[in-house]
Amino acid sequence: MALQHANMAVAHRQLTAKERQMLEKQVLVHVGIVLPDGTPHVSAMWVDLDGEDIILNTAEGRTKANVLRPGSPVALSVLDPENPYRNLALRGRVVEVISEERGAAVGINRLAKKYLGVDEYPYRAPGERRVQFRVRPEVVSGWGKD
Repeated sequence: MALQHANMAVAHRQLTAKERQMLEKQVLVHVGIVLPDGTPHVSAMWVDLDGEDIILNTAEGRTKANVLRPGSPVALSVLDPENPYRNLALRGRVVEVISEERGAAVGINRLAKKYLGVDEYPYRAPGERRVQFRVRPEVVSGWGKD
């Protein structure tokens, strides 16, 4: 059995206050999903928190929007921008898909405020529809002590 390094966080289920603070920063989170053919797909995304859940937002027609459904597995990885040797890894599942009308349009504007400092997301293509995914962490781990 491998020994636990002193700087590694013991795997747990809920975000600590320090882990929440990291995700509340303007960090890009690498989001990994499994494609229908079994291969991995990873992309950097903006994220939001809602309670214990991580909120992902994308446009309909993109890879994540075409693949993710309730129950789909998701992995997330983030580096602390103030200390790249402190990282956070999460594994969880999609627990809800939220349409444009049910909150994804508001969600992308909230992310634009967090990441760009503007009230409305400026990069929407004409006719673009947003979709949001609520991911509930099942395993949280990382490197760097709280």
